[in-house]
Amino acid sequence: MYTLYYSPGTASMVVHLALLEIGAPHELRLVDFDADEQHSAEYLQLNAGGHVPTLMVNGRALTESAALLMILAERHPEARLAPPIDTPAHDAWTQWIVYLSNALMSTYRLWFYPADLGSDEHDPAIRAALQKKIEGVWDRLEAHLENEGPYLLGAEFSGADLLLAMLMRWSRNMPRAASEWPALNRLANLIRARPSWQKLYEIEGLSGW
Repeated sequence: MYTLYYSPGTASMVVHLALLEIGAPHELRLVDFDADEQHSAEYLQLNAGGHVPTLMVNGRALTESAALLMILAERHPEARLAPPIDTPAHDAWTQWIVYLSNALMSTYRLWFYPADLGSDEHDPAIRAALQKKIEGVWDRLEAHLENEGPYLLGAEFSGADLLLAMLMRWSRNMPRAASEWPALNRLANLIRARPSWQKLYEIEGLSGW
């Protein structure tokens, strides 16, 4: 039994999706951001960064959404969230997850939390630079999916696509949403049609894109 500490629509989303894809028994524990529960003494004992997700695995608290996706994929190979180890496809899968984590998730953090840069609001030049960096990632992914898609690994779905779809969703209120790139939008539609995505929306009370 896994226990996932989550908040709807946040970085915990990809771990929740992975658990639903796997079909593994799990319990959800809501971390109420409005009540600042992520910074409570109890939660900080599990996750010193005060972030979600935290996943309890055999009594151990593990963090970092991309890492948790990789851990779950390797613990449950039958779910085929990752290609078999020691294959070129697995190497590509690892590469894409690390790229999405480094290139997008860290930049999004600065986009959504200007206080991390020491300000209540972004300087317009900084905001423009962050937007340019994020859209540059979409450009790279669009070119890859146009030539190699519809999924990141080609014809086969993997957990990396769950991570990408979550990150695309986060762009929905940006000046240019990721869904405006055609190949990216095609991938998003494929993921949104999956039962795991629809079940997560029901459980987490999400709507729209």
